[in-house]
Amino acid sequence: MAQLIIGPRLYSCCNCRNHVSLHDDVISNSFQGRYGRALLFSHAMNIVAGPKQDKHLLTGLHTVCDVYCSDCLQVLGWKYERAYQQNQKYKEGKFVFENSKIVKENW
Repeated sequence: MAQLIIGPRLYSCCNCRNHVSLHDDVISNSFQGRYGRALLFSHAMNIVAGPKQDKHLLTGLHTVCDVYCSDCLQVLGWKYERAYQQNQKYKEGKFVFENSKIVKENW
């Protein structure tokens, strides 16, 4: 009889299944990405960050960098480096992954 291995619920790159974040690190599931719905995470793993750039997003001016899967270099979303409005500071250091770019594992 096969043994069922139970691990943490996590999210992986939709392209190569590289693990990129844990479900426990989800802060919000009500974010808007470039291509639709997105999730805000407190931590990420197995990613590479691109250059920082200032962008005007729905909630104002932010310094962000695109975030790529470290294995296949698929763009997954972005990281907030700096928020210029006080009420947006909670996003600093957090990651947004597009729902269309990640898949659930161990659910």
